[in-house]
Amino acid sequence: MPGKRPKPEEIVTKLRQVEVLQGQGMPIADAVRQIGVTQQTYYRWRKLYGGMGRAQLKRLKVLEKENQRLRRAVSDLTLDKLILTEAAAGAEGQRSATTEPFAPAALHRPCAPDPQRIGAQGLAHTRAAPIDAAQDPARPA
Repeated sequence: MPGKRPKPEEIVTKLRQVEVLQGQGMPIADAVRQIGVTQQTYYRWRKLYGGMGRAQLKRLKVLEKENQRLRRAVSDLTLDKLILTEAAAGAEGQRSATTEPFAPAALHRPCAPDPQRIGAQGLAHTRAAPIDAAQDPARPA
């Protein structure tokens, strides 16, 4: 059965213990072993909570809760906006902005297949598609 995870306050205390033991001349490996964690865990904790005091830790918790609350509010408002947009578009008989194609169909032109992708066997029946209809020799003016 896995052990319980330490709380951030306990992590900060353990990091301070390692700093004190290092100051007394103990190697990092022995100091980390003495607080009961692996070196990998110690370095991960040091990256997250290193140099942080208890007041800063409390402020971090408050900011994380506020951030979570704001993210939830934004997602709810975005969902409401999408629902209202779809409802308004359905009532007007129009397509909503989210379902319209990227560009009108009139701007699209057929393209010749890419020679590198199809190989030599497909090149016999292909020709470059002209940009302007006036440049097309096969099409009478």
